[in-house]
Amino acid sequence: MFDKRGATLFAWALLLPAILYIAVIVAYPLVETGILSFTDASLKRTTAWVGFANYDKIFNETFAGVILRTFVWTFFSVLLKMIIGTFGAVLLNSAVPGRSLFRLLTMPPWIVPMAIGIFMWGWMYNGQFGMISGVLQNLGLASGPVAFLAYGNSAFWATIVTDVWIGVPLVTLYLLAAMQAIPGDLYEAAWTDGAGRFYRFRRITLPLIVPALITMSMISLISTFNSFDIIWILTKGGPSGSTTTMIIDTYKTAIGSYKYGEGAARAVLICLFLSVFCLFYFRLTSRLSTEPAR
Repeated sequence: MFDKRGATLFAWALLLPAILYIAVIVAYPLVETGILSFTDASLKRTTAWVGFANYDKIFNETFAGVILRTFVWTFFSVLLKMIIGTFGAVLLNSAVPGRSLFRLLTMPPWIVPMAIGIFMWGWMYNGQFGMISGVLQNLGLASGPVAFLAYGNSAFWATIVTDVWIGVPLVTLYLLAAMQAIPGDLYEAAWTDGAGRFYRFRRITLPLIVPALITMSMISLISTFNSFDIIWILTKGGPSGSTTTMIIDTYKTAIGSYKYGEGAARAVLICLFLSVFCLFYFRLTSRLSTEPAR
């Protein structure tokens, strides 16, 4: 139908909408943010080129703590989501009565609008009328109201718990789909040989869902690293900055303080970190895809 040149032109014509989308929606804002990060742009002064001055301000003791807090917050949140999601998928994949109902019950945290779910958790964390504080007092585990969001350590872990609650359903369903793709003959053969449930999980299920685990970990890592709504609605980065992550700090700098140049530098740093994560993910998946061929 087409000669070689015509086929090439046709292929580029099909790719043109995607290229335009990437150029306008992705590439242009990234380039503009990168340029802005080298200026002193703000609401109060004329934009001037300042070179790496904004990046010099980033690497101070305060922001180093923000970076460390972001990595710790992301690590524990993703780890808990993957552990709970994996065991949840195993349970939902088991032949138990009412399995369809249990699968349906995993959906509410994902279906409920995020803001509503976060406000619900904020109410439960409240020290005066929150459900968690009330239960602890009734059980004799607390002598008085427990205001979880009023103290640094408890607020930090409270935001992690909320993020895990919201993220677990997606992880569970994704891994459940991966488990259902495993041929049943493998389990039957292992069962015939006398393999127990844990052995079948360790030797069959876990190795075969490794690609799904890696992919879901990467998706969860990116979304958690960039998580804004949960922390902002619950604590706004407080108390005393104990829940301020890089994305919260970037927002406070660029939007709260109108320091657009410094905020852009922080945004560029976030992009660099996530790019490193993505490169690591691509290398790992590439290695896994070539291992069977060796």
